[in-house]
Amino acid sequence: MAIDPPQTTRPSKTAAGGLTPKPSGPNKLFAQPDQQFGDFRDDLLRDGYAVIKGAVPRARADAYAEAMWTYLETFKNGGKGLGFRRDDPATYTEAHLPVINEKGMCSGYGVNHEDFAWGIRQEPGVVDAFAKVFDTDDLIVSFDAVNMALPGRKDLPANKPWPHQDQDPAKPEFRCLQGIVNLLPNGADDGGLIVCRGAHRLSEQFHREFSAFEKDPVFRWTQEWYGFSEAGLKWLEEHGGHGDDGPKCEWVKVECEPGDLLVWDSRTPHYNLSPRDGGARARFATYTCYMPAADASPADLARKRDAFEQTLGTTHWPNAVHVRDHNTPLKRQDGSTCPYSADNAPRKPVSLTERGFRLTGIPYIAAATTA
Repeated sequence: MAIDPPQTTRPSKTAAGGLTPKPSGPNKLFAQPDQQFGDFRDDLLRDGYAVIKGAVPRARADAYAEAMWTYLETFKNGGKGLGFRRDDPATYTEAHLPVINEKGMCSGYGVNHEDFAWGIRQEPGVVDAFAKVFDTDDLIVSFDAVNMALPGRKDLPANKPWPHQDQDPAKPEFRCLQGIVNLLPNGADDGGLIVCRGAHRLSEQFHREFSAFEKDPVFRWTQEWYGFSEAGLKWLEEHGGHGDDGPKCEWVKVECEPGDLLVWDSRTPHYNLSPRDGGARARFATYTCYMPAADASPADLARKRDAFEQTLGTTHWPNAVHVRDHNTPLKRQDGSTCPYSADNAPRKPVSLTERGFRLTGIPYIAAATTA
């Protein structure tokens, strides 16, 4: 089935409408004490993560997965591909693939702006979930990586645990909701997201108390990131599980089906797992994160516009706090530069619905500049 969104438009690079975004309303998550919603938001409040079943209809999820398989099989080389075949594990090697790291992430080659990536970002069931959390329909979206983890790869280093929060410890309030749209069956042994249930509720206390005696800090590659050391993980273990209503701080592997949306509070410690030994299923997923357009500054929106026009990727932060430097070459495991590293264009021009165009942030630029 076709996966391009209906009634698409291809906006000009300079288009901007001066729309004034509606900020978050009174029902934003964590805005009021004792909130109850009767849906996935209650899980988010309690556990720091939630699974929204069938956010993308199964037929469309299957079509996105098929598009990703086809992307790998036809990658570059004039659409002929580099020899990868989904039914031949012998081709699951770097020589036949784009650069995909040991965590399954691919973020070069304009893949962040491929049709399947934008199709998923524009799925109503995905966007609407974030609109509920932030209590506004005026959102912008990240141009994040995709995950194409293939089982049985011997040419990558082991994916070691890297528990972290994607949020500045000095800003302890709820600020960001991260998301993954899962596209293939994903069970206990298949690799994927693991979260520390309930630990978001201890985040402020952790950073207030633990920072005073932290002896082995983990390198922070951006300000909006914090890596947990062994001592930090021990603190969480010791402080979790006290009282019936307190956070248990237990690590949970999230299981899901094609089309499910996984969301988690950025304060929740998390990382991804590789398939267990003998696991035979691939993991396909896209990272989707939205925030209110009103929370982005004019400089943020300008930086985001430039990333969109150059089809560059960002981190999960939708305000483009960090944009991939296309001049930094993509390196293979042997240290050589991927010969397609400088080719940053997706296979087709980005195609958007009207709502999808608003997600780029471009229509809000004039209003933000004059606000």
